[in-house]
Amino acid sequence: MPAVHHKLLLEEALQDSPQTRSLLSVFEEDAGMLTDYTNQLLQSMQRVFGAQSEMGLATEQLSQQLLDYEKKNFALGKGDEEVINTLQSFAKTVGELNSLHSELANQMADSMVFPLIQFREKDLTEISTLKEIFGIATDEHEAAMVKYSRLPKKRENEKLKADLVKEVAYTRRKQHQASLQYYCALNALQYRKRVAMLEPMLGYTQAQISFFKKGIELVSKKMDNFLSSVSTMTQSIQTQLDTEAEAMRMSQKELLSVDDSVYMPDQDTESVNRTLIQKAGYLNIRNKTGLVTTAWDRLFFFTQGGNLMCQPRGAVAGGMILDLDNSSVMAVECEDRRYCFQITCPSGKTSLILQAESKKEYEEWICTVNNISRQIYLTDNPEAVAIRMNQSAIQAVTPITSFEKRQEGSPNPDRFEIAKPGGVYDSSRGSQKTGAAPEPEELIAPGTPIQFDIMLPASEFQDQNRGGGRRTNPFGETDDDCSSDNDDSLLQQVFVVRFLGSMAVRCGDNQEVIYEAMRQVLAARAIHNIFRTTESHLMVTSSNLRLIDPQTQVTRISFQLEDVCQFAAHQENGRLMGFVVEGRDWTDGDEEGEASYSAFVFESNTEGEKICYTINLAKDITEAKKDPEALAELMKNMPFTNDGKFLLLEQETDMSNGAGQEDLESEA
Repeated sequence: MPAVHHKLLLEEALQDSPQTRSLLSVFEEDAGMLTDYTNQLLQSMQRVFGAQSEMGLATEQLSQQLLDYEKKNFALGKGDEEVINTLQSFAKTVGELNSLHSELANQMADSMVFPLIQFREKDLTEISTLKEIFGIATDEHEAAMVKYSRLPKKRENEKLKADLVKEVAYTRRKQHQASLQYYCALNALQYRKRVAMLEPMLGYTQAQISFFKKGIELVSKKMDNFLSSVSTMTQSIQTQLDTEAEAMRMSQKELLSVDDSVYMPDQDTESVNRTLIQKAGYLNIRNKTGLVTTAWDRLFFFTQGGNLMCQPRGAVAGGMILDLDNSSVMAVECEDRRYCFQITCPSGKTSLILQAESKKEYEEWICTVNNISRQIYLTDNPEAVAIRMNQSAIQAVTPITSFEKRQEGSPNPDRFEIAKPGGVYDSSRGSQKTGAAPEPEELIAPGTPIQFDIMLPASEFQDQNRGGGRRTNPFGETDDDCSSDNDDSLLQQVFVVRFLGSMAVRCGDNQEVIYEAMRQVLAARAIHNIFRTTESHLMVTSSNLRLIDPQTQVTRISFQLEDVCQFAAHQENGRLMGFVVEGRDWTDGDEEGEASYSAFVFESNTEGEKICYTINLAKDITEAKKDPEALAELMKNMPFTNDGKFLLLEQETDMSNGAGQEDLESEA
């Protein structure tokens, strides 16, 4: 190692010449620079030590995180057993490396950081202290020399002179001692700084070598096979990823190559599937936000069994909002929006108004809800049952606005003939009852057309206006018969009703035929988007039933009471009622004629049970007319109006208000 050539001579400390002072300033400048550099070097070494300490903490946390992978229970973590075992092996290795990192951090603290701190606190601080003492001693000596130099020449004071001489000697000795100590420390600093610079790096290097040696021993032979297997597994996973990425790229390219109509709403090219028993998709639902204000929200709806479920965007699961069993569904007009439909629960207290995106979605939702409401999903083969149940309502239902046109288009005209006058009510006629519930095909022939309105021909309307009387029923009723019935009728009750539809049926002695007709009529209206109905007045007398136009008071159609063989209200929706009329067909020359039956379905403003009760009372009056005593007993128990007729119910309060409404929206 080269020797130190520059040093302060102790022999010149007492003389304190300018040359010595100049050399001292060089040593002091060097000591100041060394102090600054030492502080910077110590900061760097402390940063290295802090990083190594953080490395130990980080590896410890990493090891714990690798072990926690097994505890996470990922929802898609099936088949990760091999990954879990590999991570546990890595966690063990990282834990061992953590101990090495912690040991390395301790060695750095002892052999690198501590020696440099000791050099700064001991040697550099000593130099700073001695410099301050040397400066004070020099100032005191200069002050003593100033006093001594002012001794007078003419009047000498021996005592003062002796005191000043002693003071100068004392301060000079003190300065000499301080300078000697200061010079020695500065000379020694030239050696100590070299040791202080080399010793920390020696400790750092030795600590790193020890760390690497132990690390090699740890990961040498026992880790080679493990790392090789992990590398093979990683390459296999990467190969699978590349294959899957290529497949997804091709699939994405194929999906993006479709026609632009896929992205356009209401541009469906596929036909409507009307036999669905499950459906899912986005719909707009109308919500009331105030007394008269509404808001539409786009939510995801799906059916689950007999329930309609709703799941907002981002929700984990959906919730039930409506039970679809025995519910009714039909198209509605709402706020000038397209493809709106309404689902109403059986009680009629809860209803939803929904909007579909396209016509196909709109029709499929209506058909699906209609199929679910019949509880088809509970059968063994729901798809086959749905096809069979919807055959007549989907494949053969055609909206017909003329009663005569329906007779011409019916595949079985003889089964749809309205009752002829003079018929006799006999409950024994019609299809034979069985103990089991009849199938829909036994009640209504598949493909039977449905009439949605009863139109009054213009010629008949003009004839009635000119004559001032009721029109002649095209099905056999005469003016004389009607006037006679009016005169002899003991019961006249009027109900506000809306005609929903009528169709030919196969029997007239089973109320199930009425319920099936109601289902098919409502399904056909929903499928064909027919939601407008015409309001009429249904007059029930003791001799007939008449459907009267509220504006012109013209009788649209009339039935003899004795030909009404069945009548019933809907079991769930009390505002729906219907009846079956028996007719005769004499086209084959048979004297009695072949029996035919027609079902008529209405929606009323009141409960359908009241209309059925009134019809039943009218039949009781008709039967009582045959026995004067029975008629007298019946008249005794029933109140009468001022004109001598039975007082059964109050007249409907909204008849006058509804007389001017031609097309109303059905709530069935």
